[in-house]
Order: sequence, then structure tokens, then C-alpha cells
Amino acid sequence: MNAAHLNADTLPFTKGHGTENDFVLLFDERGELDLSPALVRALCDRRSGIGADGVLRAVRAGNIDEGKAFAPDTWFMDYRNADGTTAEMCGNGARVFVAYLEREAGEDAAEGVAIATRGGPHTVTALGGSRYAVDMGAWRLDAEGGPDVSVHGWNPRPAVSVSMTNPHAVIAALTLDELAAADLSVAPLVDPTPPAGVNVELVVPLSLDGARGRLRMRVHERGVGETRSCGTGACAAALAARSWAGDAAPNVWDVEVPGGAVVVRIEDGRTILEGPAVLVADGVLDLRSVAPSPT
Repeated sequence: MNAAHLNADTLPFTKGHGTENDFVLLFDERGELDLSPALVRALCDRRSGIGADGVLRAVRAGNIDEGKAFAPDTWFMDYRNADGTTAEMCGNGARVFVAYLEREAGEDAAEGVAIATRGGPHTVTALGGSRYAVDMGAWRLDAEGGPDVSVHGWNPRPAVSVSMTNPHAVIAALTLDELAAADLSVAPLVDPTPPAGVNVELVVPLSLDGARGRLRMRVHERGVGETRSCGTGACAAALAARSWAGDAAPNVWDVEVPGGAVVVRIEDGRTILEGPAVLVADGVLDLRSVAPSPT
């Protein structure tokens, strides 16, 4: 239903999530929709809108300015945070996006679907059972030169800086009880604050079992607030935990988040994120009933 031609008064949409990191999905192959920050905020509002952590628009790369570096017929994942800002990459969103493309555009992800993002190209492969693997690309970690992060009520702690094309600051929580009690309703203070903002992950390593590790995390995302999961954040958390564990650390990590669990595989300077993608509902929004805030 979402592949229908867009008109001025109604907007077909799908609601989906990856480990409860939830999105409004829009099919706009020709780039006809004026996806303004105000409209994104209205769509993501959990009381007056549909409600989501962000918006995923499916548009051909040739029909969006940010897609000009890609082949014109490549699908571009135009991801917007709930506050209307853009982000370079969204790992959970990429899985949901390709599940959506399989249904709406007839893509076959069994051998991988290449998508374009503001953070570069990524390939997403269907694993079966509504699970997908995302090649998250190259990463960069700075264990020594990271900022100090102050979670509300905590003293500052040194962070590991990890770039997954979007920026992350990862800090260790001492115990599971401390992790659970952390107040992420207030944005953590990051000193120095990166110019483009930063996602903050709180991590407790749980176990190391041969070639596999396990950790639990919570995340405060720039432009959103605390979310139930973050795919790039899970990769950043696994990379940080591996750096803390030393030379014998495993390269495969089971990452527990409030919304479920994902697997992060670290191989050859890249990370692979594996997890579920669920499309839960379709609808049509009456745009005349939405009053986007201008700010």
C-alpha cells in the first residue's frame, strides 16, 4: 500500500522496529515528499503523532541531494531522528528498512541488498526468521582520548570514543544495579562535547566464554533521548568492551538491550550487526490533522 503515489493530504506509512528501536517508514521512491524537520517531529510524537524514535524514508539515491555519490537507482535510507535532525547511520533502522524494501519494492535480501546512507554504503542480508545482518563498515576507536561523561547523579567517568560514522561515547557501569538505576531521562553531560553531538552508551560486561562475550547496555541517543536499543551503539559497546578485555577478548558479542538482544561480530576492521526486524502496522495519516511545530 505504501508504494502508492503521494498526494497532498494523506501519507501512507508503516510502523516497524528492531529490538524495540521503533520507526515510521515512508515509501517515497521519487523524492516527492517534503520531509521537513517539523513533519518528522510531528510523525514521531508519541501523543499527537504516530510515535517513533525516528523516520526512515525509502528514496532512490538519484532523487535526494545526499545520494548523488551513489548509483541513481540505489535505495537511500533517509534516516531522521525524532527531533528532525539527520544521522549518518542507524543499524537497527537498516534491518527494518530492508525488511520494508523486501515487501514494498520486491527486493530479495537473501544474497544481500546494498543501500546508501549518509554514512556511506552498507549491505544488509536476510538470515531467515525475520533476522538480518548489516555490514556496519569500518570503525574507529580511541580508548585514551575520549571525553568525560557525567550521567545525571554520577561523577564524571572517562569514555571510550567510537566512530561508527556517527559518534559514540561508551562508559562502564559498575554493576547491573547501577546500570538499571541510571537516570537517562536527562541527557548526559559530555566534556568536551563533539560539535555534532554524541550518543552515550552505558555498558556492563557480563561474561567472556571463549570466542564469545556478553554485555548489557543502555543508551541515550542524540536527537531522541533514551531508546530501547541502538544498533550502532551496540557495535560501539562491543568494541569498547573488547578493548577493556585486552588481547584475549572475543570478536563476537551478544549485546543485551532493554528491547531485546543483538549480535555484534568484529572482523577485519569491520563490524557485522545481526538482529530482528519487525513490521508491525500499516496506516494512512491525514496530514490535515497534524500540526507540526515550526521549531
